[in-house]
Amino acid sequence: MFRSATFKLTMWYLAIVMTISLVFSVVLYQVATDELDRGLHQETQRIYRQFPIFEQNPILRPGEDYDSGAHRIWLRLVAFNIVVLLGAGLSSYWLARRTLEPIEEAHEQQKRFTADVSHEMRTPLTALKMESEVALMNKTAKAGELRKTISSNLEEVTKLEALLNNLLRLARLESDELRQGFTAVSSSEVIGAALKQVGPQAAERRVKIVSELKDLDVYGDPGSLTQLLVIMLDNAVKYSPRGSTVNVAAKKADGRALITIEDHGAGIDPVSLEHVFDRFYRADESRAKADDGSEGHGLGLSIAKMIADLHDSTISLSSRIGHGTTAAIMLPLAEEAGQDDAQS
Repeated sequence: MFRSATFKLTMWYLAIVMTISLVFSVVLYQVATDELDRGLHQETQRIYRQFPIFEQNPILRPGEDYDSGAHRIWLRLVAFNIVVLLGAGLSSYWLARRTLEPIEEAHEQQKRFTADVSHEMRTPLTALKMESEVALMNKTAKAGELRKTISSNLEEVTKLEALLNNLLRLARLESDELRQGFTAVSSSEVIGAALKQVGPQAAERRVKIVSELKDLDVYGDPGSLTQLLVIMLDNAVKYSPRGSTVNVAAKKADGRALITIEDHGAGIDPVSLEHVFDRFYRADESRAKADDGSEGHGLGLSIAKMIADLHDSTISLSSRIGHGTTAAIMLPLAEEAGQDDAQS
């Protein structure tokens, strides 16, 4: 599809360039030949005035000189257009490829995204269908068995709901609409809101969250920043051993707000660490599943990365197998962002 589009776009570019070149050549030919005719006429008249004898016995051939000069002009313009054709062909193809590359890449990403979503939704839907069919075929099923089936189906529905909510968040982040509501936000308030959401899960797993926070005014959207921290804290708690500690710290570093979240879980292997922010990516080993056996859809860190990018921020993970993982989030300070806005 894109090869055909590249060819068509190249032809359009080439047609535009050659049309301009030919029009320019026609105009130039007309101007040049008119100037040649005028110059030959003036030069002939000047010679006749200085040497009247030539007027009685003409030896000059203005018409032949004009035809010869016009022919040379025509040949040079043809050569010029051939060069333009070759150069424009190569340039048009290069420009067509440059124009279509981001579109082709976005198309491929959309295809992969659609395939991944279909795969992720197929698993819970298949489980729902199979368990429902088994329950329907069991004519002697007791209330307890049916309740267990319904409970299992509800778990699959919850997974589907979480997947769809994450997809909606991705779509909202991709629309770039959050930037319009950016404002100064207290880092302590945002972290506190995130800790409040993650608190019940941490308590259930007996994971203690220790915070050492310096209150800083950061620039961004409070809701999405809270969501970013919830994702990172949720991962830290989920993949920490029961009874362990997660450390959260906030301080000023290099003119920005640095928030770190450190867990003491199994860690992430170097190969997986390079891909953890990719959509639907899940490590095969160290963090494929939490200690409780739960498994996500591989969208959380992608959403966190998009939120960070949207805030002109950076988010990075460092990890050692068997020692845990540390997430570092660098957010712009409100005062710095305000100065940048004033300068722009």
